[in-house]
Amino acid sequence: MNDELELLREWDAGAAPLTGPARARARHRLLNAMVAGRRTGTGFSRRHALRLAAAAVVATSVTGTAALIGADGSGENGTPGTGTTPRLEHAAATVLNGAAARERGQEKRPVAPRDDQFIYSKRVIEETDQKTGEVKTYTDEMWDSVDASKRSLSMELGREMWEEPGSDVWPPRKWSDLKKLPHEPERLVSAIVSYGESADRPISDLDELNRFEAYWLIGELLKNPVLPQGLRPAAYEALALVPGVKTIPGVKDSAGRPGVGIAHTGRGSHERQYLIFDQTSYASLGFRDERTSASGEKKYTQLSHVVDWGIVDRVRQRP
Repeated sequence: MNDELELLREWDAGAAPLTGPARARARHRLLNAMVAGRRTGTGFSRRHALRLAAAAVVATSVTGTAALIGADGSGENGTPGTGTTPRLEHAAATVLNGAAARERGQEKRPVAPRDDQFIYSKRVIEETDQKTGEVKTYTDEMWDSVDASKRSLSMELGREMWEEPGSDVWPPRKWSDLKKLPHEPERLVSAIVSYGESADRPISDLDELNRFEAYWLIGELLKNPVLPQGLRPAAYEALALVPGVKTIPGVKDSAGRPGVGIAHTGRGSHERQYLIFDQTSYASLGFRDERTSASGEKKYTQLSHVVDWGIVDRVRQRP
């Protein structure tokens, strides 16, 4: 992440050095902007997106408050954040711990891709225009370099995008970096929030923004079609420990399968983005997200799920 921090210095070279917590927050805001830039289809370069994020980080470090989370827990529009009751958090923990147990029961021999290979995945995205109700379905394919030494090819709503070797993204591209993530749930939360700088920070010390970041980043990690053995169930259990998670009953995935959503209440409307699980078996079904058009005039609801994955030797090869 050194490149991102250099961009922060370039934004205001005369600013006071960022503290450790501010650096961690900067990293996650930069990661957030990178992913958001890709989803909105703005066409901004990665470097441009990082510069925009740097402005938000500087503002946050100066004011001491997060741009999207008020000191009183309010959301994006100043609306008080939705609190969670022990019953709701218990329900979310039941689903997530059930998903972890199911995953461990299904894990077979460890996946061990070679450094020169690619991880292939295919997902279906059903996108609905929130104003007109028009529905479009996309099938996106991705080829991620296992050791991040080669260019990776990904698709976003049917558009192909090449990512250069060594690109800083979350989750880590390198399989070796994924293997370094701790499998103890609380340590995993700490490592993710501090971007690997520490795995010893208790979850009880996380502020409201950290809690949402933990939820968001673990959710992004779980979107990976394949992870080192033991990491996916650990991520489910880690998510169950994050304060603010709750269930959303009566949802459906992009294949029309009924399920239960797992969302976080710490940032605006928690019903916009959530993970979807089967309400009985706790199998992971997919994800719900929202996208805004480049002009800002249209908003879309996105439902997605992975339909295939495998290890291949080259880009555009399929299992």
